[in-house]
Amino acid sequence: MADVRSVVIVSLSTGSPTPARTHRSEDVMRADHYDNFARSYSIENESGFYNAYYERPAMLTLAGDVQGRRVLDAGCGSGPLSEALRAKGAIVTGFDSSPAMVELARTRLGEDADLQVADISLPLPFADGAFDDVVVSLVLHYLQDWGAALSELRRVLKPGGRLLLSVNHPRILESRDPNADYFSVTQHSGEYTFGDEHVVLTFWHRPLHAMTDAFTEAGFRIAVISEPPFSSDTPPELLPPDLGDRKSFICFIFFVLEAH
Repeated sequence: MADVRSVVIVSLSTGSPTPARTHRSEDVMRADHYDNFARSYSIENESGFYNAYYERPAMLTLAGDVQGRRVLDAGCGSGPLSEALRAKGAIVTGFDSSPAMVELARTRLGEDADLQVADISLPLPFADGAFDDVVVSLVLHYLQDWGAALSELRRVLKPGGRLLLSVNHPRILESRDPNADYFSVTQHSGEYTFGDEHVVLTFWHRPLHAMTDAFTEAGFRIAVISEPPFSSDTPPELLPPDLGDRKSFICFIFFVLEAH
């Protein structure tokens, strides 16, 4: 499900994402699920507060100087992060499991862009050690099992390469549901609105220790754990009214991992 990214509506009084309705679900999102609302999702992702002024700037800050580095955007969606990395001098390859998202990315990046349809939960069509960095923006929280995906991402990284990723913060489930078991790996779903599209997105909560265990088991060393503030250039009109003077809130958590 390499197309997956979430735009989270945050209740800043509790610091938790609050979709219109939250429920437990046994359904698993199809790899091409985003095809049904790709364009409306892309529009929201382009300029919405949580993606354009929080998650994406944080990922770019963690990436730092990428001039001349070979970067894989795993779950590239419609390509805004790929575009930003390329503007910083990176040599970018992207993939997504949604053909509609890949077409939007190709429109954005040009016909010569290195883009393809692939699924992060399956073997990837790239050589061992092909990349200096891999970025995985709001993808892994859609997977129950991180082991296979992390192993593949480790395989395509050169020794010493970096995996930069963001996922839903592990405190989110508990703040939505006080009776939830923080220490379990738990599936939960919510209804979201992108433009005129109303969709159900399904996530897998995992506690922080389960995340870090999965990273080390796949052959990574944890270099950075980040809970960053939103971008300082956020237009004031986009800020949630109950944020007050705070610059940080519970929404996503970010990691920089180094491949052994």
